[in-house]
Amino acid sequence: QVQLVESGGGLVQPGGSLRLSCAASGFTFSTAVMSWYRQVPGKERKLVALITSAGGGTNYADDVKGRFTISRDNAKNTVYLQMNSLKPEDTAVYYCYAVFSKAYWGQGTQVTVSS
Repeated sequence: QVQLVESGGGLVQPGGSLRLSCAASGFTFSTAVMSWYRQVPGKERKLVALITSAGGGTNYADDVKGRFTISRDNAKNTVYLQMNSLKPEDTAVYYCYAVFSKAYWGQGTQVTVSS
């Protein structure tokens, strides 16, 4: 059974940092393209960052470039999202997304940036 379990969300002040983790199981993690998406109420889910299966390629949404870093540890079956210089507009539910022969979503973790 495929599972994606996000953690690391929470409340942080503007300018602060958080690191999200997504622990994967039930599939061959090293073959999956992994992504982070985010969603705010009433709006569509949007891509934040993507990393290729071997980790050699990454892609970021324009509004997080230079502030967020996606990485993966294939030995730990985990993908990370390091978020620095957080802004109130980064407030959202963040979802982990895995694509291999099929596609799966995690349950999401709330990130709130507020003073």
